[in-house]
Amino acid sequence: MPISEKVITTNSSGPDNLPHLPIVVDLNTNTRQVDIMSLDFTPTAERLRMRPPPHIGDHIRWIAMAVNRAEKVERTAWAILHAFESYYFDSRAIPQHAKAAFEDRDASKSLFLSRQRLTIYSESIRQLAARLRRVFPELASKDQIWRDIEGHYMPVIAERYESDIAAAYIHSLRRITYDDDSWRPVEYALGWRRPELKGSFPHIQRHFAGPLKIDPSLVREILSIPAFTAPFRSLDKDAEAASRRINDVLKMRASPAIQAINVIVAGFYRNRGAYIVGRISFSDGSTAPLIFSLDNRNDGIFIDAVLLSESEAHNIFSSTLANFHVTNTRYHELSSFLHLLMPGSALGLHYSTIGFNHIGKVAVMDDLRRELTAHGEVLDTAVGFRGSVAIGFSAPSSAYVLKIVRDKPTEQYKWGAFPGIPSVLAKYRKVHEINRTGSMLDNIIYQRIDLDQSWFSDELLDELLSAACQNVTRHGNRIAFRHLIVQPKMVPLNLYLRTATRSEAHAAIINLGDCIKNNAAANIFNRDLDARNYGVSYYGKIYLFDYDAVESLTDIKIRTNLDRVEGEEDIPDWFFEDGYVFLPEEIDAGLGLEDRDLLRLFRSQHGELMTPNYWQRMQDRLRAGDVPRISVYPQSARLDPVVSAI
Repeated sequence: MPISEKVITTNSSGPDNLPHLPIVVDLNTNTRQVDIMSLDFTPTAERLRMRPPPHIGDHIRWIAMAVNRAEKVERTAWAILHAFESYYFDSRAIPQHAKAAFEDRDASKSLFLSRQRLTIYSESIRQLAARLRRVFPELASKDQIWRDIEGHYMPVIAERYESDIAAAYIHSLRRITYDDDSWRPVEYALGWRRPELKGSFPHIQRHFAGPLKIDPSLVREILSIPAFTAPFRSLDKDAEAASRRINDVLKMRASPAIQAINVIVAGFYRNRGAYIVGRISFSDGSTAPLIFSLDNRNDGIFIDAVLLSESEAHNIFSSTLANFHVTNTRYHELSSFLHLLMPGSALGLHYSTIGFNHIGKVAVMDDLRRELTAHGEVLDTAVGFRGSVAIGFSAPSSAYVLKIVRDKPTEQYKWGAFPGIPSVLAKYRKVHEINRTGSMLDNIIYQRIDLDQSWFSDELLDELLSAACQNVTRHGNRIAFRHLIVQPKMVPLNLYLRTATRSEAHAAIINLGDCIKNNAAANIFNRDLDARNYGVSYYGKIYLFDYDAVESLTDIKIRTNLDRVEGEEDIPDWFFEDGYVFLPEEIDAGLGLEDRDLLRLFRSQHGELMTPNYWQRMQDRLRAGDVPRISVYPQSARLDPVVSAI
């Protein structure tokens, strides 16, 4: 077993007079083995003085028993390493559980696993921080102690495949352990180490050498890669239909001969669906995605769609959807493969789409630093209207928009009493943790980060330091943020419509209605339906990107004035109700669209959104625990267009 696939832990049982048993965990098979070559036959008393105990609770007591500061520091480093290894092993097991949920047709379990995948890291950090502060309170304020701890910790993780995650773990722990009134930012670039991949991915792909012809037997072989335990509904029929669709699309595009096909040796799992992801290489050097979307219903697994374009791949691997669970642990190679498949998305976002959000954070900062350096640009106020709650800023050539929540909203704020910065951040975190249904941008939220002052224009810096001084401070030539939100850049819908062709504008308005419906399926309701809060991607899809006015749809009171008699002057009963009341018939007015033709198009295509019945039915389904199906690729990609979407 290669060293990069090992995680060394300790056994959790056995009498004190037995030797310490290091356990080697094979993360690809999720099995544990005793590493006989590493057995420690040191006498028991001496071993207990030198070696760490097996349980984190024992680690904490072990730290408390330290006789001097140096011993306490070293034992703390061991405790952090032990906690990291426990987190890492548990988190890498989640994709196998997601595979089982797909095979069992358990959509609720799949959604639970998505939330668990996002929270397991922060929960591990919070629990460890609380325990360490009880026995080592100096960790809250002493920089030198942390440097000494890292002096023990960093050499141990240096050669591991997951060294970057291990480094991110201790840095996250350091950030959360500092007292609120004495915090110091820790640079997110620390510990970033990406292996040289040299364009070859032997650990993650199966190579089919050309010249190739796409036939049912090849499709069946590709479908065998995830090794499902559940049966296919009709494997031969699906393989024949899929091969026919692939050949028809390639013929229509006049594609050259197929030189090779490379398929990731893993299943990709999300919500109700599973995906097999590959890449076609043609004889002229061009490439195309090859993605099979699978569903599993009462009669078995079947191919729902075959995706063969970069735009379709982007829609699937979008930060607007829940993260994938991938049954392959080689996350650097996976991200690089996906980046080759979809070069239009920044590398940092590919890490995030497969669930490695903390490595994605470092990669995004690396992307941003490279963008500013390459183009000689600085961050300045983002295009579009100025937000009443957040300040948005970006650089012209950057793939990202950054946001900071204002100390208090501007005069344009229209929601009564401002609930405060923590409430706004909680809404952005909620969107990060839920199924975003392909219609909401994900958020990368940095805590306690500092950036170089040279990155910012003078005007932007003045605004940040005056309007957000609770969260932005200057330390020499560094600008420190208590929080910083980063999103992929989109063109605000209202600006897009000013220059769009009529066909582009019509497509955007239809997509806007789909976006609102998909958000509702995720139990998200946007109180501020203004078109300025929606963005348009490079491929024309519409996404909600502003979340200070989002609420759970199940908390919204759906009412109407359509049942009132014309000329009736008394105040409607709903006016006196607590909470937020929504009148569906007013949705088109809230959009703020100036073009009457586009408003008529919206009403004709999405008239149900203006009826109370639509919203009340969706609330009933959500309260019953139903997981509404959503559409994330076009009907034309489906083998059977009649089958509802994943």
